[in-house]
Amino acid sequence: MLYLYHKEAGNPQLTLHGDEHRYIFKVRRHKVEDTLYIRNLEDGLLHRYLISYIDKRAVNLELQESQTLEIKAKVPLHIGWCVIDPKNIEKVLPSLNEMGVEKITFIYCKRSQKSFKVDFKRLEKILLNSSQQSGRSEMMQLEMAEDLESFVNVNPESKMLNFSENKLGPQDHIATIVIGCEGGFHEGEVALFKPENIIGLDTPLVLKSESAVCAVASKLLL
Repeated sequence: MLYLYHKEAGNPQLTLHGDEHRYIFKVRRHKVEDTLYIRNLEDGLLHRYLISYIDKRAVNLELQESQTLEIKAKVPLHIGWCVIDPKNIEKVLPSLNEMGVEKITFIYCKRSQKSFKVDFKRLEKILLNSSQQSGRSEMMQLEMAEDLESFVNVNPESKMLNFSENKLGPQDHIATIVIGCEGGFHEGEVALFKPENIIGLDTPLVLKSESAVCAVASKLLL
């Protein structure tokens, strides 16, 4: 873990309780006068704290230094992801976070199962753990869109990942791309995009939605 998340990081003094305390006291076995690095994932700052007091219930910290240290992808990537089984989203979300995806908007596309509900609080917890491990300095943004048409209205320059002779390459610079759910896109959804804004992957294999998301992110960001 490269740093610890705390929403009040930057304050002159911090007190850690609960899971944060257990991690410092029982897992990492830190002691008084050890150094901790903490972020709030909002201001791009890395805060260096000194442990001033520690017991079985709390850890007290004193701020020593704050420095600007932004760790993120070289280019921004916004993914519009048609809703799939939340369990599958949770499996690949840490990987997308580590690759530097800036934002994901979940979309109820025509072939998304409406019974699938996205638990944003659970996803944010996954992102927090992933960010602490990878060093990422800002939280990935998560949003919801009612349908693909409304998403395209807000993001008119979006590309669509679909079957196409126009293949996605590492030289492409794409800011926003939409990826379908199992079963792909409805013909009415495909019609929302101009042919030149529909791109495909250079493979004869059919990928699951979560595999396609990871493939696109890695090509565009890494």
